[in-house]
Amino acid sequence: MRTKKWLQTGLAVVMASALLVVGCSNGNSGEKNSASGGENSEVSTEPVTFTYFGFGANKDTMASDTTIGKKLQEQTGVDWKMEYVVGDGSTKSGVMIAGGDYPDVISPVGELAKLLDAGAYIPLNDLIEKYSPNIKRVYGDYMNKIKDEEGNIYILPFTANVNGYLSPPDPSSTFWMQRRVLKEFGYPEVKTLDQYFDLIEKYQAKYPKVDGKDTIGFATFAGTAGEFFTITNQPMHLAGYPNEGGVLVDMESHEAKLYQGTEDEKRWLAKLNEMNGKGLVDPETFTANKDQYLAKLTSGRVLGYVNYSWQINDATNNLRSAGNDDLRYVALPIVFDEGIKDAYVDPPSFVNNRGLGISVSAKDPVRIIKYFDNLLTDENQKLVEWGIEGETYTKNAEGRMVMSEEQLTNRNDNDFKRKFGFAYFDYEWPRYGDNSVYDDGNAHVPFNQPEVAAINYTDGDKTLLEKYNLKTFSDFYAEPVERPWYPAWSIEKEPGSPEQLFSQRAGDLQQKYYPRMVLAAPGQFEKVWSEYLAEYNKLDAKGYEEFMTNKIKDRIDGKW
Repeated sequence: MRTKKWLQTGLAVVMASALLVVGCSNGNSGEKNSASGGENSEVSTEPVTFTYFGFGANKDTMASDTTIGKKLQEQTGVDWKMEYVVGDGSTKSGVMIAGGDYPDVISPVGELAKLLDAGAYIPLNDLIEKYSPNIKRVYGDYMNKIKDEEGNIYILPFTANVNGYLSPPDPSSTFWMQRRVLKEFGYPEVKTLDQYFDLIEKYQAKYPKVDGKDTIGFATFAGTAGEFFTITNQPMHLAGYPNEGGVLVDMESHEAKLYQGTEDEKRWLAKLNEMNGKGLVDPETFTANKDQYLAKLTSGRVLGYVNYSWQINDATNNLRSAGNDDLRYVALPIVFDEGIKDAYVDPPSFVNNRGLGISVSAKDPVRIIKYFDNLLTDENQKLVEWGIEGETYTKNAEGRMVMSEEQLTNRNDNDFKRKFGFAYFDYEWPRYGDNSVYDDGNAHVPFNQPEVAAINYTDGDKTLLEKYNLKTFSDFYAEPVERPWYPAWSIEKEPGSPEQLFSQRAGDLQQKYYPRMVLAAPGQFEKVWSEYLAEYNKLDAKGYEEFMTNKIKDRIDGKW
């Protein structure tokens, strides 16, 4: 019923905004990659500033203070005051909802269900139909996947692949090892969790200090509720499954089974407890903030860690800029046992619960949707990913987009990325998916371009690949297996529903007991695990599994 309320509110806002539109159609609504089009396409280009709020991590800025934002402002007259969450995202969304006053656009990340339930977004259907030929082009094949049960569209996701699917040359797992550890022991094969920790233990025993400071054998970031999944997800990967969230999905029956409370979870935590008993686990795993954690990775003291690559980009780029390849890390396809096939490389996917939407407080939804539509031309998608030809990339004689070493150095530099705008515009906006290809055959994402990937390799990269007889880092991994529902973690749970409450309570138990199990004194792990399991078994895990199984089968049948 609440969807109808949103629809009425949204249409009222859209109708009021439409009064600001002047002129008539420019006649190009059917053209591919048109800069604008559709009914009443002429919109004022008078200067205006809208507000953007992202629940991801970034530094606040004005869009016009970046090169990309300034270029887009010149095209549209639109500037953005861009702000990002500080602290707990759930608390921030609660404050927004309580006040009923929202930024013009919101990238909600994990707060989507809560904001939708509060009626924070307007439906975009009419706006898209009237003013957005590029949105229809980019999301055309995905339209049924981004509508709610009543047919309304509230966000534009970030993963709509255009012109097929280009597999990345350098994917990564979640388990990382410092390269000097591999170098020290002659670049051995490291496949299992035991092999991974054995190597770290041997190296730390040999080199207990780095530049006068204690070596940290293993670290991960579990200091906030919003990123606790970093540590809880690992049983899934170690068991040979891709990131589906809390479940393992059988490839034949398509049944979803929780791995929480299973031997897989116990095995992972028992290993961390064992390593903690040997002094290998960072004692601040559950208390350090994100900046403190990234500083540790950048310091060179950490021998191994667990993280998704996007979580630690700043540290990765800082280490690369420092120029010491031995202190950089390499991701490895770690699993529990030798016979397990890894599944770290994502198959083709579409995530429909991460995206950007227009709020009910938006001053001019028509102008905003036109900005989004203008952003989705090939020209502007190249701007936000590649930059400016002759400045941040060039084209060779075959029309292939390439970068010089200097241009690549800049593209990897955190300060340059923020100043130019790559750090702000290449993800949390309506966009082509990472694995897209332009009409001219060039990769949408620079690092998926083979010519760029080759130049991007340092001497240390080349040495490492040569030692393992590999051409690219993707050769470490098994080929992905297509999963038409993927990823299951993007299945939305209604606020207050049994499955949402189960997720919340199960997650709360993990946050309560994981530190106790990992940091328990030797011999106490089994006791704490039994307490944890007793509490977990009080929850309706079976009901949750049935919900997820049904949703996965719906997706296979085309019902998203």
